[in-house]
This record gives sequence, C-alpha cells and structure tokens, in this order.
Amino acid sequence: MSNKPCWFPAKTHGWGWGWGLPCAWQGWVVLGAYMALGIWLALQVGPDFPLAHFGVAIGIASAILVAICWVKGERPRWR
Repeated sequence: MSNKPCWFPAKTHGWGWGWGLPCAWQGWVVLGAYMALGIWLALQVGPDFPLAHFGVAIGIASAILVAICWVKGERPRWR
C-alpha cells in the first residue's frame, strides 16, 4: 500500500473492496451520497418514467463510485 490515505479497504478474500464499507469519514460521505442518489432516483420512477433512463443513471453513479474506490482505496487484487 502507498502512503496515501485509504478510504476503502481491499477485501481479505476475493477481489474488490471489503463489503463496500469505508475506513475513513470521507469514504462514508461518498457512500452516503451514492445511496442518497440511488434513493432519489428510485423515487423519481413513475408510470411515465423510462426505466432505461433509471438504469443508465444508476450505472453512471455506480461507475463513479467504483472510480472513486479505485483512486482512494487500496488496490484490489485477488486474495
């Protein structure tokens, strides 16, 4: 691990970040914002809301979350 502060620890088994639980307050803010965005998007879905738009929005938010985990977390590797 480098000297940079870690927001998301790597899993002890498998590949990725450990259960998605942050180890720093900044990581909790990022995770909370992701969850709040997901809830807000879910509340926007109605009979006239295209479900594909919801999927694209969740996909973009998830990609941003993974990018933040990659930059501010421990490097994931198979363990």
